[in-house]
Amino acid sequence: MKKLVLTFGLISGFISVLGFLIMMLNPDSIDFENGMIYGYASMLLAFSLIFVAIKSFRDKHNEGVISFGKAFRIGLYICLIASTVYVVVWLIDYYFFLDDFWGKYIEMSKNDLIAKGTPQEEIDTMVSEVEGWKELYKNPLVAGLITYTEILPVGLLISLIAAAILKRKPKTAQTI
Repeated sequence: MKKLVLTFGLISGFISVLGFLIMMLNPDSIDFENGMIYGYASMLLAFSLIFVAIKSFRDKHNEGVISFGKAFRIGLYICLIASTVYVVVWLIDYYFFLDDFWGKYIEMSKNDLIAKGTPQEEIDTMVSEVEGWKELYKNPLVAGLITYTEILPVGLLISLIAAAILKRKPKTAQTI
């Protein structure tokens, strides 16, 4: 089980960070407007491997049987490995490759709000909130914990769903 979890966890982690890797190569390519959609789509794609891993373990290594708890643990471990890869790569990207991430984010958000006719007071509030995030991200530990909150809940939810769908009790012998 360890090899299965490690393999699928690392592959899931790699899939979840493809966007970051592209940003590292070209930091000017950041698409703030669609970034969240791309990010969560890559997480869902990455965590779809949880289904594959649980089914593979159940069918190939466990004689077609798996409890909800065992299936959830497999999903949880894959989720933790993939989430850790995601967090580490994001922190490397943020601290070493992204130049003025928050400044660019503020600029894009302000332009979007101005185009919508948002009152200046609301724009100032948004800028103040983003400046607060910028301050929090000065501490890599806090930044890492915040980043875990982006990906970990998605993985946990998919692990629960996969465990519920793929659990299978052993067939009982019928008496005549």
